[in-house]
Parts: sequence; C-alpha cells; structure tokens
Amino acid sequence: MISSYLNTAQLNIDINLISCELDKLEQYLLDTPVPEAVWQYQIPELGEGGACSLFGYLQDEPFKLSDHINKNDDSEEKIAALQNIVNYVKQQTGVDWYGIYQAVDTNEGKQLLKLAYHGAPSRPLFPLTEAFAQGSNNVQVALSKHGRIINNVATYLAQGGEYYTCDPKVQSEACIPLFNSKNECIGIIDAEAFSSDFFNDQTLALLIACCIKIPHFML
Repeated sequence: MISSYLNTAQLNIDINLISCELDKLEQYLLDTPVPEAVWQYQIPELGEGGACSLFGYLQDEPFKLSDHINKNDDSEEKIAALQNIVNYVKQQTGVDWYGIYQAVDTNEGKQLLKLAYHGAPSRPLFPLTEAFAQGSNNVQVALSKHGRIINNVATYLAQGGEYYTCDPKVQSEACIPLFNSKNECIGIIDAEAFSSDFFNDQTLALLIACCIKIPHFML
C-alpha cells in the first residue's frame, strides 16, 4: 500500500518511517475524541486573476460546505474525522497552514473543494483545469498525481522554478495527492510553513501517512 502510493505520487521517503507514522496516526484517531464538524468558514476576497487571496480582506458571507456536499450523519462524521486529522498534523508538526481538498463536480466544472484546514482564511475552490494549473500548485499536483515539495521558495525561484506566490511569508510548501483504491487522484493536501527546510523526511512521512488514511473519510 505504502509502496504503491509512493510510486504513483513519485515521492521517495523511507517506507518504515511512513509505516511508523501511520501506526501513530491510527492510534491517535482511536484515542482522541472527534471534534465537531466545521461546515462553514471565512474566505478572502480574490486578487487579480482569481488564483490568490487578498490577505486581510474577507468576504462578508462565510463559505458553506453544505452548498456542495449533502449534510447528513455520514458526511457530518467524515468532515469531523478530517478536522481531527488536521488537528493532529498541526499538533505533531507545528505547520503554519494545512488543508485537505477533495475533487468534486460543481456548476463551474470539476474543482478542488477545501473540506478542512488549519491556518489563515484561504480560497475554498480551485478549478481543475490546465489553464488554472499555471498559477496553482494545488491544481498542478491534482492533475499530475505527483507530489511537489519545495523547501526553499526563494532558492527555487532563483533557479528558475515556477511558483505562484500567494502569501510572501511562506518559505516551504508540500502539496501531496490523495488516491482512491484505483490510484486515481481524488484530492490533495497542502501544507505551508513560514520557515525554509521545514519538510524533512520525518515530517513528510507523517504527511504521507495522513494521505494514505484521509481517503477513508472522503465524501
């Protein structure tokens, strides 16, 4: 299972590290009371082109997940479980931003929908199109099925790498795909840190363990 995930995502992390992190995550989920599901959250105004957020400028109305997901006992339980995983990642790594997204069909076509997160308000939907991928790490990863780890944004840019800067405080980013049993990409996780070299092998092993577990709670 872990080997298949790494091959598909084109990531190279020690399998034993991931297995150990997966055991810890599963024990946490067994031992920890599940928080309440969060069905709405504040979102920012979008900047020119719509790819990034205007920090400090929030829309008046909160974004409602129930506009895109049927709210029932099953979905309530899954959203709560995903928030529990978000809390775990924050507790274990101290990451500054972390979100879980699922690919969903909307009136505007297929998009990544943010189901649960920790950190500053951010956009809730990302169109899954090649055009939008030019300015979005999230969409690039979802379409390619390949993880993307940038441990020093400044160095990456200086070497000619493409990176669409939304929050200038972000110095490291890990964007990793989520797969179903057929190895189809059904979403992504995105993690951001305000320090460089944040995503070492141990932290990535934890994130990948979560990526293996998260699809069990997708809607």
